[in-house]
Amino acid sequence: MFCFKNGVSVTHTSLLDRAFQYGDGCFTTAYIKNSEIQLWSRHLNRLHQSAECLMLHFDETALEKQLIISLSEIRDFNGTLKIILSRGEGQRGYDFSREKEVDIYLLFFPSHQKATPYSTIAACSILNNKIGITMPNLVGVKSLNRLEQVVLKREATDKGIKEALVLDIQDRIVEGISSNCFLLLNGQWVTPYLGYNGIHGVMRAEILDRMKKSHIICQEREVYIDEVTNIQAMFFCNALHPMQAVQTIDNHILDDQITKQLFDLLKLDQM
Repeated sequence: MFCFKNGVSVTHTSLLDRAFQYGDGCFTTAYIKNSEIQLWSRHLNRLHQSAECLMLHFDETALEKQLIISLSEIRDFNGTLKIILSRGEGQRGYDFSREKEVDIYLLFFPSHQKATPYSTIAACSILNNKIGITMPNLVGVKSLNRLEQVVLKREATDKGIKEALVLDIQDRIVEGISSNCFLLLNGQWVTPYLGYNGIHGVMRAEILDRMKKSHIICQEREVYIDEVTNIQAMFFCNALHPMQAVQTIDNHILDDQITKQLFDLLKLDQM
């Protein structure tokens, strides 16, 4: 791993950093192919929106300069990039200054394996742990507080499954553990409405846009647990994995040929 803070290579961070103390910041995770950040405009837009919601003083120009410098040092990079915006160091207490610019962390995780835009998940389930309702002005923000995902991932690992459907306390399907989801219900593509919780993923937005351009109707609506038995096909998606088709959910066999056809139609191997 290579890590840069405000353009300087680092191996540690301050104990007074509010990202460490309170999870005070946001992040995005992107895939880099041949030193080119995939879906960069969407990632940048996510950072802008998250920074605005969290009242972070974020300079886009500074970020892009740091990326150019960092990538020039690494060269021909393939792998994962995690961009963290932290409110920076502060004294004890929750209050903060609106004037201080964020600290920008760039974490590069090299990969020597060829990316697989389309893959399958043999078995999926619905997790027992549920997520709550998010503060309205923080809905969709990918903050540094990921405790829900930590707990959910542990449950999935204990069950021996890679991904799973996550419900909220109202028994609505929200997303996967680290992905958004799309469901084929009664011949209609649906993705859960994310007005109360969940993450507004960049790949979800890209797929919805490509569906619209291809004249494929996809509803964004609330989906409840009692509709699970009507799922005909399903896939998870995130910036690192454009489509992960599910083959079975709770021993119910799904049609992964439909998902592969959709993948090819939307050209999700081209970002």
